[in-house]
Amino acid sequence: MNQSVNLVSIFQKPINKQIAVAKQLIILTLEILLSFPLALVLTKLHFGGISWIFGGIFAGTAILQICRIFYQYSPRPNRMARRVGMALVGLTVGAANANTDLTEIATGIPIFIFLTLFLLLCGGCIGYIYSRLSQTNLLTAMLATVPGGVGVMSAIAADYNKNVTLVALVQAIRVTSVVLLIPCIARTAVGNYWNLSNLSISNSWWNFDPSQIGLLAIALAITALIVYFVTKCKLPAGDFFGALLLGLTFNTVLNLLPLVSDINFDPPRLVNIIGQLLLGITIGEYWGEKPTLGKKTLGYALMSVFMTLIAGAIATIIAMQITSWDWLTCLLVTAPGGAAEMILVSLALDHNVEIVTTGHLVRLIAINSSLPLWLFLFRRFEGCKGVGV
Repeated sequence: MNQSVNLVSIFQKPINKQIAVAKQLIILTLEILLSFPLALVLTKLHFGGISWIFGGIFAGTAILQICRIFYQYSPRPNRMARRVGMALVGLTVGAANANTDLTEIATGIPIFIFLTLFLLLCGGCIGYIYSRLSQTNLLTAMLATVPGGVGVMSAIAADYNKNVTLVALVQAIRVTSVVLLIPCIARTAVGNYWNLSNLSISNSWWNFDPSQIGLLAIALAITALIVYFVTKCKLPAGDFFGALLLGLTFNTVLNLLPLVSDINFDPPRLVNIIGQLLLGITIGEYWGEKPTLGKKTLGYALMSVFMTLIAGAIATIIAMQITSWDWLTCLLVTAPGGAAEMILVSLALDHNVEIVTTGHLVRLIAINSSLPLWLFLFRRFEGCKGVGV
């Protein structure tokens, strides 16, 4: 009898896993199908290239709310979809910067490091204030307020048995605020130049040249390997870094091979669009899964996000004083979080993409490489102070 029960449990686990994967794929398919018409409507309303992220946010929120309300099913945000989206965006951003001379930008690395340290210091202070006011333990508060990404910070909170819902809430509010606010400011500033995208499905969306299709297949295969490796090794933001590096070096490496010359691969715009949709969908999913929260909890979360935005505005003013960049470039470089999204805004505007990309890459590297030290200090300080749970 025991042997038959064990056999049933052995076969039941992979079946349950397959059912869960199938449900995730169905939900993701519905989200993509809904996000496309929403994004097209927003593009018609002159929201420009960033419309695809907005469409994804609305679709992700709507589909998960429908699952919760009508089907009593609460799926978790699809982290793999975010990884794929980050990788596709990284590939297209890297390809867009492949012919850029980065020598002058390299001289500005100390400025990027200074701005990053300023934002990290502000994030630490905001986290401490948030912890004391909301009576949340310090590690949870820091994970919620440091601009390190919704998925990464929520995963760390789960690993340390902290309040994942609270961390995801504050991070989702921050990322959504930045993604919605900064493009609106940029659109107001540049006027008609904002709407750079073309709605027609033509060569601007997809290159039908057989050689380009073959190169795209190779690039996507390598990108898939990067995502797989990063997932196994749990490297924070490694999918974005790896794909961006691939986009930067793809043509150069291929041209070094024997019997190969004059390779000029440029990912079709559809790759960028799908990446943006997936980024938006995963942001929306964090909103769609949120349970009902108290007014006090939501108020403290909004307060911490507001302080983070103020810190970003101060960083923008500092950047304007110590650099020769225009105010929009400073704003995009110092925006608190949403690195891929802010790079996409600069790409849509064709506005100093290389500077914005470098600034956010320096910040991502600094945050992710210093995470172990931050976690150690937060846990020690939390133990000494005995901040409430």
